[in-house]
Amino acid sequence: MPVIKTEGISKQYNSQYVLKNISVEIEPGQIIGYIGPNGAGKSTTIKILSGLLDDFEGEAEVLGMNIRTHSLEIKQQIGYIPENAALYEVLSPMEYLRFAGRLYGMKEDAITHKSGELLRLFKLKDQADQRMNAFSKGMKQKVLLISGLMHNPEIIFLDEPLSGLDANAVILVKEILSQLKQAGKTIFYSSHIMDVVEKLSDRIIILNQGAVIADGTFESLRQNDTSGSLEKIFTSLTGNTGHGSTAGEFIDILND
Repeated sequence: MPVIKTEGISKQYNSQYVLKNISVEIEPGQIIGYIGPNGAGKSTTIKILSGLLDDFEGEAEVLGMNIRTHSLEIKQQIGYIPENAALYEVLSPMEYLRFAGRLYGMKEDAITHKSGELLRLFKLKDQADQRMNAFSKGMKQKVLLISGLMHNPEIIFLDEPLSGLDANAVILVKEILSQLKQAGKTIFYSSHIMDVVEKLSDRIIILNQGAVIADGTFESLRQNDTSGSLEKIFTSLTGNTGHGSTAGEFIDILND
């Protein structure tokens, strides 16, 4: 049984379709790279599958449950890590993670133990009881990552999860995702960092102007477009191939 299944998902904002007839089936234990230009509909898709948007056309199932009728049950079994989220910055990491853990129905001793240990692994143990309003973006992102993973979800939705992280944290997160996949978890991963998507993903779905324009392994995408890296395949498929000339114009303007 697929853990994620959509049939004809479409979504409008102000009478404009930002998603157009998205139909996919995703098997468990895979990392899915979900990529596209800004405004292609990536974040909207993730919000629908996470139960945050219900005014869409079509049908969606997560873990065999309809997202409209079983939203709460689904939310308890998934992790959602957005690029930007309200962290209640007057709280400390421990207070925020305790709040998140209770929402997931975790036991108090498990919340305390996991929060402390995961903060330690992300080099935030000394800041565990400090207010987050003075934290850097990378520090806040680490807390978000912990809050979305601490309940050991079956599916993890990640929307630009590496934003603001330092190089060591990026390497750690990539390894965590790889080991979660090996443990049978499903990871739905949206990012603009093409080399990370290329290396991590079992399957890559490319979205453009709200529609799926490519879907397959990196090797299968290369068979259809032999231009090499995922970055080059992406620019070729989305029609954005004039970066060199645009950069030249940019430099010319600077030199005027």
